[in-house]
Amino acid sequence: MLIVRLLNLNRLTKGLTMTTYDLINFDPFKNFSIGFDRMFDSLNEVSRINTSNFPPYNIRKLKEGQYQVEMALAGFSKSDINCELQDGILTIEAKKEKDSDNLIHQGIASRSVLRKFTLSEYIKVEDADFKDGILKIKLYQDLPEEKKPRTIKIK
Repeated sequence: MLIVRLLNLNRLTKGLTMTTYDLINFDPFKNFSIGFDRMFDSLNEVSRINTSNFPPYNIRKLKEGQYQVEMALAGFSKSDINCELQDGILTIEAKKEKDSDNLIHQGIASRSVLRKFTLSEYIKVEDADFKDGILKIKLYQDLPEEKKPRTIKIK
């Protein structure tokens, strides 16, 4: 949704000089919202991070309220991978032990991996599976009963 709005904003502002900061500064929204400080702080923080595309990953929506993160971790084993959820941050870390062999040539990268995902308040981790070099983490939305839509009976 945000991407569509940015694309529409781009069409409206053709010919005008805008910086990246102009498009991703969420501070003005703080004037019209209450209790969203953490969300806007997170958005501002993410906009300042220079992220790489390593390792490649997908985020799939399986069905309403169910998601899956898929990450390519070729060359790693299950024992090399650590997944942790703390304070709404899903951290995936993979470290490979240094090869003690005397390599004449090393063409296969063995760098460490660290990727963090910020999860919504009601997103929970269901399970994780690692097969054929692909880590799959299933997530689901667990809305409390008071947050679910309900019909109000009119007297």
